Amino acid sequence: MNLLAKFNIGLLASVLFLTGCMVGPKYKNPGAPVTPAYKEQPPASYKEDKNWKQAQPNDGVLRGKWWEMYNDPVLNALEEQVSISNQNVLMYEAKYFQARDAVKIARAALFPTVSTSPAITKSRSGGGNSSNANSQTSSFSRSGTSYDLPFNLSYTVDIWGSIRRTVNSNVALAQASAAQLETARLSYQSELAQDYFSLHGVDGDQDLLERTVKDYEQYLDLTKARFDAGIASDSDVAQAEAQLEGARASLIELGTARAQLEHAIAVLTGKPPASLAIARGVLTTPPPPVPVGVPSTLLERRPDIAEFERQMAAANEQIGIATAAFYPTVTLGASAGLSSSSFTNWFTWPSRFWSVGPQLAETLFDAGKRRATVAEAQHGYDATVANYRQTVLTAFQQVEDSLAALRVLEDEAAAEDRAVKAAERSLSVATEQYKAGTADYLQVLTAQNVAYGDQRAAIDILTRRMTSSVLLIEALGGGWNVSTLPARDQILSGK
Repeated sequence: MNLLAKFNIGLLASVLFLTGCMVGPKYKNPGAPVTPAYKEQPPASYKEDKNWKQAQPNDGVLRGKWWEMYNDPVLNALEEQVSISNQNVLMYEAKYFQARDAVKIARAALFPTVSTSPAITKSRSGGGNSSNANSQTSSFSRSGTSYDLPFNLSYTVDIWGSIRRTVNSNVALAQASAAQLETARLSYQSELAQDYFSLHGVDGDQDLLERTVKDYEQYLDLTKARFDAGIASDSDVAQAEAQLEGARASLIELGTARAQLEHAIAVLTGKPPASLAIARGVLTTPPPPVPVGVPSTLLERRPDIAEFERQMAAANEQIGIATAAFYPTVTLGASAGLSSSSFTNWFTWPSRFWSVGPQLAETLFDAGKRRATVAEAQHGYDATVANYRQTVLTAFQQVEDSLAALRVLEDEAAAEDRAVKAAERSLSVATEQYKAGTADYLQVLTAQNVAYGDQRAAIDILTRRMTSSVLLIEALGGGWNVSTLPARDQILSGK
């Protein structure tokens, strides 16, 4: 065995021994500030509900199709369409598949590349005459055909883990893309539920105004009768007419808000607005208790938090990739094939040729480029850490905001219910006094406005309670959990 062959074997053995090395930092989740309990307490009705209890670490977790807790078959059917028909969700799904394909592309660098370039070359050389006074010399041209069938193998040995880290980075980015898909899905599901409850809130306003219009028509008839009897003035009739027509105008105006909400719901389900019609319905019951859980579980329940955590992992791998550039790269190359000047002898054993040998490459001077690249990767990682922690803080804020809104709105609803009852009693008294002639119509008009305002405020509060419960569910991550993220093996296998 000659010296070159021994060198090649020794270098190859060293390469195989060092292939398990990976330079650069090992990823570790830097963590984020978490409180042991939420500052805002849930509404009092939660504690009164027999199915609700104070959350423990393993309790208070939404599971599955969270919208089913509202027991509304129409809402259930609409929500089912978001995942399969919403074009924005399908866009994020395609982006996830794209990220998964990028993993396969990066993983291919772990294997040798084999190529071939068969060629048939025809050549000709020589040809020409030269003469002088005494002699003439002739040269004859020569032509020939060369048949070549080479195979080339190239393999970059991943000694310092650069390729493996690239694969790891792409896996983390694919998982981040999967989490982004779930964030988008939850966002559009939440938006649909909010629009749905807002639409039925408008239905409640319409129902109230329709009843109010009928009441005002009766008051107008009463006022006209009193005017005809010489008891009431024409001013009373004019005020009653103005009150009635104002209510009719408000009722017509609500049609615009309802139509726009219905159109928005249609688009969220992936349908043109003309193809969806939602029957009228009035909200009558308060939102069901939402299992809140403890703050520490929020890190595992929010897909956007999981997305930014995976981005941190990918950014950490980039530091290792940049660090590996300081070390030499080893490429193993080999060539073999058949070459002959005769087609009949092309595939015979004597026409064979081969060559093999490693190649070592190292950058000796780059004016600080590699050092700057490592610093750039480190700062990129620091940015993802800050983004992750800010996302966690924002998640806690959204939960606290929704809990506060539900608690305050529940108290406000109780107070508004009392106000409605008092206003209705006041209107009844003012009406009787007007009929008896002991009060003028201005008192009736004032009582009517107060009663209508309180009744509409009660409807608005109930609508806000429903939408706030949806916002709380969204803030808690819906029924999602980080364990549902596709594992590394699933991404590599394309499942």
